[in-house]
Amino acid sequence: MQHPLETRFQLKIARRQPMAEGIVSFELVHPDGQALPPFTVGSHLTIQVPNGEHRKYSLCNSPEDAQHYQITVKREENGRGGSRSLVDDAREGDLLYAWAPDNAFELVDNAKSYLFIAGGIGITPMLSMIRSFGELPPAPWKLVYLSQRPETTAFLDELGDATLKKQVRIHHDYGDPGKQFDLWPLLEKPDQGHVYCCGPRGLMEAVRDMSGHWSPSRIHFESFVEGGAAQPDDKPFDVHLAQSGQTLTVPVGRSILSVLREGGHAVPSSCESGSCGSCKTRLLEGQADHRDFVLMPDEMDDHIMVCVSRAHSDTLTLDL
Repeated sequence: MQHPLETRFQLKIARRQPMAEGIVSFELVHPDGQALPPFTVGSHLTIQVPNGEHRKYSLCNSPEDAQHYQITVKREENGRGGSRSLVDDAREGDLLYAWAPDNAFELVDNAKSYLFIAGGIGITPMLSMIRSFGELPPAPWKLVYLSQRPETTAFLDELGDATLKKQVRIHHDYGDPGKQFDLWPLLEKPDQGHVYCCGPRGLMEAVRDMSGHWSPSRIHFESFVEGGAAQPDDKPFDVHLAQSGQTLTVPVGRSILSVLREGGHAVPSSCESGSCGSCKTRLLEGQADHRDFVLMPDEMDDHIMVCVSRAHSDTLTLDL
């Protein structure tokens, strides 16, 4: 997402700390020591990393601390380069441009219980939620934290503390599919509180499939694969805008949302990863290739999330 330059402000890296193999935590403060814009649990921060790209990272500290932001970043060797740039090139004392925190993963404050399911670096937004609970949580909660090995597990000491053993389950599969954690017993009975899931797409798809009998309002996803990961069989396609009569081409590697913006069309959005529902757009004609986590089956014929989804047909006609 491209942000208006006039809304950005600078942050200084006050502390850089290795958290696990390939994972680094950054403490960010105002260069002049001023209080930072407030945020709520589940919020993310958009940062311009050293290579100039804009990337979103979950804030993992409690909102009660207005003097700093904490983000924790996994260096993705095969990613788009943003995490590598931040981990490899950002040092203590450096200044980074940022934009005010936004929240597409809000915590429901009247839930009877919370189930957090985190995979790998997906622990970061849940950590902010758990830290905000303090000693008197608003409702009972449980965390299932999945990772490959202890060496690659951020915040292992904090979440593995003996005082949390009744609430936190940390599971390592060591890359063995036969040792994957069975989530079904936790999701079998529907509408037991609210479920929050963040992690690799495979994990979120599994949770989505296993929670199909839950009320959609009780299942919450967070993803930062902006624009959707390219698939081997992706091909260019056209989007025809019924209201304006304009036709735009969406190439491989670009999202419908980004092409619409480039064409001067303002479409609401927030997460840009198919998990918040902000960019839901009416689909009038064509067959969509749905890649989001929020559309219900009865919506898929006539709606599309333009931030991540593509087309099976040569043309999609949108109500824009």
